[in-house]
Amino acid sequence: MDQLLHDFSPGLFFMQAIILLILIVLMRKFAWKPILDALQTREDGIQDALDSAENAKLEMQNLQADNQKLLQEARAEREEMLKEAREMKNTMIEDAKSEAEAQANKMIVQAQAAIEGEKKAALAELKSHVAGISLEIAEKVMRTELSNKDNQLKLVETMLAEKSLN
Repeated sequence: MDQLLHDFSPGLFFMQAIILLILIVLMRKFAWKPILDALQTREDGIQDALDSAENAKLEMQNLQADNQKLLQEARAEREEMLKEAREMKNTMIEDAKSEAEAQANKMIVQAQAAIEGEKKAALAELKSHVAGISLEIAEKVMRTELSNKDNQLKLVETMLAEKSLN
């Protein structure tokens, strides 16, 4: 170290100090400013990218919230439509049942009326037929009974006896 202090030259020291100062001034004028500008530009770009990412994240959250809201509205609307469809189906089934029941009752009443009419017609025809047969039988019986004079007198007496009893 003694050697260093002994070889120290103040002129060389000042010269080197001046060169260092010139170098610092030149570096500051030509290198520091562009380097700092480049670093600032890069920092601004990174900050813009971070801000854009944050905005995109917020926008994505908003879109997801909107999608969830739309999905819930669609589900509610679908449920409402299904409910209305079920109600319409039940109403239509009930209307069809009541209409079918009314028609069935109407058909039953018509069938009963037709049966009653056919029954009356059959009874009338049967009475007419029985009356005709009864008259034929009575006519045949009367002929056989009245063909003989004794039988005629006997029939008249029987009839008179029955008349007086009533």
